[in-house]
Amino acid sequence: MNIQKMIRSVVMGILSGNPQDEPMHYGEVVSTWTHLLTNNGMIAGYQSFFNHSGDQDLKKLIEEAIQGMKNENNQLQELLKANGIGLPPAPPDRPNANLESIPVGARFTDPEISASISKDAAAGLVTCSQVMGQSIREDIAMMYGQFHMAKAQFGLKMLKLNKEKGWLIPPPLHYNESKDC
Repeated sequence: MNIQKMIRSVVMGILSGNPQDEPMHYGEVVSTWTHLLTNNGMIAGYQSFFNHSGDQDLKKLIEEAIQGMKNENNQLQELLKANGIGLPPAPPDRPNANLESIPVGARFTDPEISASISKDAAAGLVTCSQVMGQSIREDIAMMYGQFHMAKAQFGLKMLKLNKEKGWLIPPPLHYNESKDC
């Protein structure tokens, strides 16, 4: 048996059957571990954003974002633990604070908070697409497909909020004026 047939036989033996029985490749490990680490930091940051926000509609979406990341974290932790991979550190939850106790010059404004969360939602879509594309385990690709769909729906809610509140700052708009003679 030549070396190519031997490698193909080994690979096909590993990559057939239940995807959860297949090993994660290094890209899947790094991506899921980094995603969990990033979510941990973002949850703490969003808890601080919650304290700085005065807009009730924005506060609801911040809570939704935090809950979404916690749901993702539960799935990521389960996957990493099942594959014998240590979990990244997580900062403690931020305590609730009274908005009025935060000095005005030190506060994030609601439009700044909303813009940051919107940026994160867009970046999350790109990341999910990247992990889906690099995954060879169907269960991981599907999990990231679900994360992607949830982030897309959340991003649309943020876009709607930004438009309703007048916080959206569009780039220069292009008007194509046809010159009919």
